[in-house]
Amino acid sequence: MIYTTLLNIAIFQGIVLGLVILKSSLFNSNSNKYLACLLFTLSIKLLNHVFEIQQVFTSYPLLHIIDNIEWVFLMPAFLFLFIKSRTDHTGKWKQKNYLYFIPFAYSAVLNIINDLDHVAGVYTFSESGNRIIGILGLIHLFLAVTFIPFLPVYSYFMIRRLKDSQEKKWILTLLTMVSFVLFAWLITALAGLLLDYDISSTMSVLALCATFIIHWTSYIGIYKYKLAKNKEAISNFLNNDPAISYPNLQIVENNTPQEYKESITADNLYFQKLELLCKDQHIYTDSTLNREKVAEKLGISAGYVSQIVNTITGDNFAHYINQYRVEAVKEMMSNSEYDNYTLLTMGLESGFTSKTTFYKAFKKVTGQTPNEYKNTSK
Repeated sequence: MIYTTLLNIAIFQGIVLGLVILKSSLFNSNSNKYLACLLFTLSIKLLNHVFEIQQVFTSYPLLHIIDNIEWVFLMPAFLFLFIKSRTDHTGKWKQKNYLYFIPFAYSAVLNIINDLDHVAGVYTFSESGNRIIGILGLIHLFLAVTFIPFLPVYSYFMIRRLKDSQEKKWILTLLTMVSFVLFAWLITALAGLLLDYDISSTMSVLALCATFIIHWTSYIGIYKYKLAKNKEAISNFLNNDPAISYPNLQIVENNTPQEYKESITADNLYFQKLELLCKDQHIYTDSTLNREKVAEKLGISAGYVSQIVNTITGDNFAHYINQYRVEAVKEMMSNSEYDNYTLLTMGLESGFTSKTTFYKAFKKVTGQTPNEYKNTSK
């Protein structure tokens, strides 16, 4: 009873947290969407485990079709894309993200076709049909032992690009925990398949590990490090309740929507959201980006955008955006994927409008021209 209660709490928390991440403007970003989907996937796996414990599949056999889908194929994909979107500031490979879901799609289609015979009884495979399913099953097994380990391992190399030590620490911990569960699940599943080993007790332990990941992600990854530096202000911001006042926060009069003006620091909610827009959505690659566009995204005035940026960074809005563009160019220079790009092409793709503005901004940020930086960084 206690065991299933813990699982049910984790399932509920994972679903609610995922919805909050997707719906809240403070949490919502390209990278966090993948984190939300990872939490949903963990919740689905736990729910299937609870159904098995409660013998729901005995009462409703058709639910086996959902249970037999290997949702675990989604976990390395969502985890990898979460880390990839945190480190890839150019956004060049976003259009190829669907490739990471091909193993899951293959697995799901194969299992559903098989279950329509064995579970639903819609049709019966002939002997030749069973041989084909067997061959396709071997391909499915090959995908499991290659795809599931590969993405987490590759993620360890990608995570080194993160520059924020605090961010790197918690994401590395998340990666390690999820990788452990994935590797343990894979080894256990193979043992059960090849050695006729009873995997129920091991899977129960892994389910508890998954509940811990959900709780930990909620507290560390989202609440403690990301958006809760001023918890009362965030609660007010999310609930849109202007009637509550907080220390060190003052609402600007005659300004719609309301803006927090007093004691502007890096904890400022709008600045945090601006950072997310730059780091995760790469808005700086838009060459027409200006204060007005950013203000519209943040729901504040253009003047307040300038005030936030000037106060927190000590620079004007244009220089703040150009710093992200320069960092994107520097990453392209160090990435062999862009060896065929000219420096100007890198600059234009990062959001600069001309060679003059690109070179001027690059030298202001780095103290070197793009050519000098590229030569010295080799």
